[in-house]
Amino acid sequence: MTSLRALATGACAAALASLCAFVAPAKAQNYPTRSITMIVPFAAGGPTDVISRIVTAHMAQTLGQSIIIENVVGAGGTTATTRAARAANDGYTLITGHMGTHAASVPLYPKLAYHPEKDFEPIALLAGTPILILARKDFPPKDLKEFVAYVKANAEKVNAAHAGVGSVSHVSCELLHSILDVKPVGVPFNGTGPAMNALVAGQVDYMCDQIVNAVPQINAGTIKAYAIATPERNPSLPNVPTTTEAGLPAFQAQAWNAMFAPKGTSPAIIASLNAAAIKALDDETVKKRLLELGSVIPAPKDRTPEALATLVKNEIAKWTPVLKPAT
Repeated sequence: MTSLRALATGACAAALASLCAFVAPAKAQNYPTRSITMIVPFAAGGPTDVISRIVTAHMAQTLGQSIIIENVVGAGGTTATTRAARAANDGYTLITGHMGTHAASVPLYPKLAYHPEKDFEPIALLAGTPILILARKDFPPKDLKEFVAYVKANAEKVNAAHAGVGSVSHVSCELLHSILDVKPVGVPFNGTGPAMNALVAGQVDYMCDQIVNAVPQINAGTIKAYAIATPERNPSLPNVPTTTEAGLPAFQAQAWNAMFAPKGTSPAIIASLNAAAIKALDDETVKKRLLELGSVIPAPKDRTPEALATLVKNEIAKWTPVLKPAT
């Protein structure tokens, strides 16, 4: 009798395991069944917002459901990122993070309510975004060498716009200021879009910004571009010299935008979202739009969740010694 009961119990367990194995993939295959919310941690019109909208518009076609962009501003993107970390891990709330929210925030915010490595599932790297040194169109210095000399001589008078402590615009200018050994006044905004508007209006002196936000304004002549902080010139701005060419080789900076889900999101859902993101990045129209804005399309090897996890880890290690003194 005991052996028969054990046999029956084992048979039931095996049947249950088989049923679970059948149901779990079916659930993943049905995803998504409703619209997805993509949190963007900055105001509409900024680089992260623009890249998110370009990529998710194509992803929505692949997934068969709309992806709604929700702009949540505040605290250099950490307000929105905290919200995303606390969201249900069902694949219906995602976030476009970047160098600031998922790396620089760690040393800058001692009481950060989330940890980029522990509280998120990486999905895919969406784009690289080189950094430019920009200024209002009537800022006195004519080139980067004059800019460096002017800022050093007038550090207490000039100001630098940024999108909040921990944002890419703040972090990259902190690196620039550490190289120049100056501490100009910082002027925070609720996003790079509003900061750029202030720069165009001549309300602030200069800023360090992602190329996506700057190309239209540079081409329109509404702001100055002193240099791009990459080893090579960017095809979208062929007349803008590199920082090395312009005399400041120590300043090298490139930001990035990537997609994340709350920790514990199903691997099958992550795989589905990653596949949709990769399909978007391979689309000729999407690539054309991103490249026209000066973005760098990630290589295939850099588009996996594993590669993004490594990038986040390395970026935290890179920026911590640079930014820790600023806290």
